Amino acid sequence: MGLLGGLGPALTGEAATSDRKRTSFYVVWDFDLKNGTQPARAHDYLSNGFIPSVRQLSPGPVIALEAVVAAHMPRVTLIMGFNSLEEIGTVHSKVGSIPEYRKHFEAWEEGSESAVENQTNLLLEAADYSPEIEPSKSERKTARIFELRVYHSPTYRQLGALHERFAGPEIRIFHRHGIHPLFYTSTLFGGSIPNLTYLIPFESLADREKAWAGFGADPEWTKVRAESIARSGQISSVMQISLYKAAPYSPIQ
Repeated sequence: MGLLGGLGPALTGEAATSDRKRTSFYVVWDFDLKNGTQPARAHDYLSNGFIPSVRQLSPGPVIALEAVVAAHMPRVTLIMGFNSLEEIGTVHSKVGSIPEYRKHFEAWEEGSESAVENQTNLLLEAADYSPEIEPSKSERKTARIFELRVYHSPTYRQLGALHERFAGPEIRIFHRHGIHPLFYTSTLFGGSIPNLTYLIPFESLADREKAWAGFGADPEWTKVRAESIARSGQISSVMQISLYKAAPYSPIQ
């Protein structure tokens, strides 16, 4: 029952060895909705039921997002970080026994129309060079813009080359232009495999445009990209971009 969509039991016995302080996996839930009762019901379920219940079981980072530009609108996306596959399975097996979770889950499914039009679950594995997400240190007057980028590579060999480029010079160039992704991952279960998926917060759309314009014009980036293509070919063949804003109840704003 519930948000993990059957993933937990299949993974419970497949625990990964990891440092308990490191976020090794992210689960992403996309809720594709239609205008009407679905958005409000989804927000109530996540803010009052699922998120506080899971946080009793796991201290990992939580980001709740509302789509600004995405393949489906309206969409609510929830991203949660975990230390291991075992932790994901434990949360899945235990969350249904929490009374507040059950109450809000049942309310979410009640009504004359379905809870969602479509729900997609993704499992992402953090790259070795992925940073840890820091909690929000202060309240923000306006919600940040979050840009989710998915780079599909033709082969796993080229995906490895893409990760090498990011872990080497690309992140350094990113930071020079105000681009500071919260995580770098690859999708284990989901679409567009193999891929590199990362999430970037910006203070505003104007800041986003300025940052990407500066990055694109950076001479070092031009050189690095050309060298990468010469070695490994076009290592990123399809790019998917979605824009979100943080939901008011998102622990990370």
